[in-house]
Amino acid sequence: MRPTAVEIDLGAIRHNVGEFRRLVAPAQVCAVVKADAYGHGDVPVGEAAIEAGAGLLAVALVEEGARLREAGIDCPILLLSEPWSGDAAAVVHWDLTPTVYSREFIDALAATGRRISAHLKIDTGMHRVGARPEDARALAEHARSSGIEIEAAWTHFAVADEDPAYTRRQIAGFEEVASDLDVRRTHLANTAGAALFPEARADMVRIGLGTYGLHPCPETREVLDLRPAMRMVSRVVHVQRLEAGERPSYGRIRELARASTVATVPVGYADGFARGRSGDVLINGNRYPLAGRVTMDQVLVDVGDDPVSVGDEVVVIGRQGSEEVTADEWAAELGTVSYEIVCSIGPRVPRRYLE
Repeated sequence: MRPTAVEIDLGAIRHNVGEFRRLVAPAQVCAVVKADAYGHGDVPVGEAAIEAGAGLLAVALVEEGARLREAGIDCPILLLSEPWSGDAAAVVHWDLTPTVYSREFIDALAATGRRISAHLKIDTGMHRVGARPEDARALAEHARSSGIEIEAAWTHFAVADEDPAYTRRQIAGFEEVASDLDVRRTHLANTAGAALFPEARADMVRIGLGTYGLHPCPETREVLDLRPAMRMVSRVVHVQRLEAGERPSYGRIRELARASTVATVPVGYADGFARGRSGDVLINGNRYPLAGRVTMDQVLVDVGDDPVSVGDEVVVIGRQGSEEVTADEWAAELGTVSYEIVCSIGPRVPRRYLE
């Protein structure tokens, strides 16, 4: 079997959920496990989060909620967006808590003939989905008249990690609308919002990135001790000595400045190792750069004159000895965010769950 794998530390997941529970109490913690728990594996992560005290899980798709139910997870599961109206029966069948913000979907839920509780989402400035503030009360009344209980209202922050003034305007706008809705609970905060805006913790916080030990911005490091849960590893499968001036891999984009040992590692862009990367991996506790362009299934690593052997562990993301390559480091090199890095690790990379 190919030695490339992702190791997920479930103890880190429990620790991170516990950190948020400590910080936001008495507010409840909802662990966001959409997109296969950001590439970490939704069922094992969901179970670990619940064990650590998360009161709800949240997903983006009906299919994601169904998979959790099929695995035996019976806690409340919040759908973060309205699905198609044709999926209303499936929402009821899998006992998912829907988010609503349109009359069409409310009517589809009512047509199932089942008593349903839902959360009303209000758009306070993200401008992605949600009811307009001026429409929220009428939608809530329409839902109740249709037999749908609106048990909570919520919103989502657009820039809690970078723009406090805008975030506070979102908080104020939401509170003005929510005070007129007669709901039992409200929730506003994502990871950055929960950490940096105590006034936004309300009755519940929705923790995505923080569940996995990743920080949305430097400021959250000052209030949260989070532990990255993911480590991506492989092994050296081939070693060769190349002369100065050789240009390994597709495109021959990088010339070896000196005679070097080049190690082949069986991980590539089909696994989520971005083709645009040129940064380091770890072997024997040392950092080494790539020797050429990332290919679909393999990368080449320039280890200079250091002794490296077939079978040596290679760390793509994570710690080895005193060195660490982080998802944030990848993101900075590629001009993106750590969310994309961990979500991009493909399904052909097996996940190993550790304690």
